[in-house]
Amino acid sequence: MKTDHIFYRIFQELPETFFQLWGEVPGKINDYRFDSVELKQTAFRIDGVFLPQDIDQPIYFTEVQFQKDEKIYLRLFSEIFTYLRDNDPNLRWRAMIIFKSRSFEPTARERESVQPFLDSTLVKRIYLNELEVSETTPLGVQIVQLVVERKKQFLDRVTVLINRVKQQFTDENDRLPILNLLSIIVLEKLPQMSRKELEAMFSMNDLKQTRFAQELMAESKIEGKLEIIPRLLAKGFSVAEIAETLELEIEQVRQAIAKLN
Repeated sequence: MKTDHIFYRIFQELPETFFQLWGEVPGKINDYRFDSVELKQTAFRIDGVFLPQDIDQPIYFTEVQFQKDEKIYLRLFSEIFTYLRDNDPNLRWRAMIIFKSRSFEPTARERESVQPFLDSTLVKRIYLNELEVSETTPLGVQIVQLVVERKKQFLDRVTVLINRVKQQFTDENDRLPILNLLSIIVLEKLPQMSRKELEAMFSMNDLKQTRFAQELMAESKIEGKLEIIPRLLAKGFSVAEIAETLELEIEQVRQAIAKLN
């Protein structure tokens, strides 16, 4: 499951979610802008940064980690101090690292050189599988927890959240971005879900307006067609015949075949 873009969209649409995870929501949350930042003259790109309008407020860096990487902390702190060097060394800063689970964190020996930072109030580590949610848990935090929800409970939890969003946000401009987030997570988690099942879950009208969901559905269908190509090749179909049969572009078929070799 691709997670970076999901968290990016969650923090863009529901920025308060980041601070709820942190455990401290600033008085003027609208003073913060969430963005990714490219560091000039380096190979670094910081994927998630909450930039305050007031320079007296801390800047928040965030990193989402869903795979094992023993150098994750070294890379993150290198990016942070490069940013401070290039912008303002006096900026106050905080950093949050979001792990899928504690097992993805570097070992005690691997993080020894940065442990003083990790033990300070400047850094917070979140383990998604340890998040406890209830009906009173903020909506954004519940959406974040969906990313690691077990498949057996996943559909029930999504349905509850969809209904909550529809009840809580009567204005379409507020409701649709959040339903879009949920549709992204559903399709990433359950890529084989059919259009009919999605329509039953979101309602046809809302689903039609979640543009990203439509794009992912189309992408999923194309991937399904590409998986059929080897079988058609084995039966003696030509490239043109495969393209016509699967309603694909000839170039798409050629590229898929090239990957098989």
